[in-house]
Amino acid sequence: MEFIRTRIENQLMSLTGLSLGKLDLENPKGDPGLFGPDSVSWQVHGDFTSMLIGGITALMLQALHPLALAGVWDHSNFRQDMLGRLRRTSQFIAGTTFGSRRDADWLIEKVRTIHLQVTGTAADGRPYAASDPDLLTWVHVAEVSNFLAAHLRYRNPQLSLADQDRYYAEIAVIAERLGARDVPKSRLAIADYLQRVRPQLLCDARSREVLRLLLDAPAPSRMAKPFGVMMMQAGIDLLPDWASDMLGVHQNPLQRQLIRASVKRSAPMLRWAMRNGSVQRAKRRMGC
Repeated sequence: MEFIRTRIENQLMSLTGLSLGKLDLENPKGDPGLFGPDSVSWQVHGDFTSMLIGGITALMLQALHPLALAGVWDHSNFRQDMLGRLRRTSQFIAGTTFGSRRDADWLIEKVRTIHLQVTGTAADGRPYAASDPDLLTWVHVAEVSNFLAAHLRYRNPQLSLADQDRYYAEIAVIAERLGARDVPKSRLAIADYLQRVRPQLLCDARSREVLRLLLDAPAPSRMAKPFGVMMMQAGIDLLPDWASDMLGVHQNPLQRQLIRASVKRSAPMLRWAMRNGSVQRAKRRMGC
């Protein structure tokens, strides 16, 4: 049984930013980082299954913004290394959520520096810059709204409305430190923002290519392939209906029911196996 547990954990860890090294998360002892163990951000970001599903949905949603997509398309190697991009994103989220203040500051400054170098002209002729405060807000909202949606569906549907608002208010500090502006900090503000931004969104050939690459992303092993397929389908299921329509991905009610049931059956085993993930290491740092 221990062999199986370790094998599953190693497979899961290979998908996370911890596989890249550079983050300790267990030191210095007692450092709460930007949020600390009593935060809602630790709760929401602490579940591997829901975070992976929410992250997949966020990538699909982000691909609908032509300017945000242009920066990734022109300056990232995601088409050759999708898993690498997922790991780097995971590293940033893990470090800024669960890391020490020093590690969180380092990651934020590192990303701010990278963003300053990401400029160009989108396919429609408009200039873009990854440091654009409005684009930073879009990327942030696409991520955190889906992290919370996945958490509510697969981890804790009883999370109170007040704590949901608290999550958005807490996590906004990351976006603001990266340079975002007018960051929505409540459920209502998030919903209003998404409604306002929808006229700017577009599904084009590049958006569809991102979707194809996500669906075809290689698994770290043959054993993990069925799990990866399930996570991708769960990510599609989590999309808002309007985004599913734009991307042309649809699932019938039976498919959705089967996907959700499969995830809910698998998630307890994944939580059992994960002993050295980001939240577990951070809790050891805090003596929890």
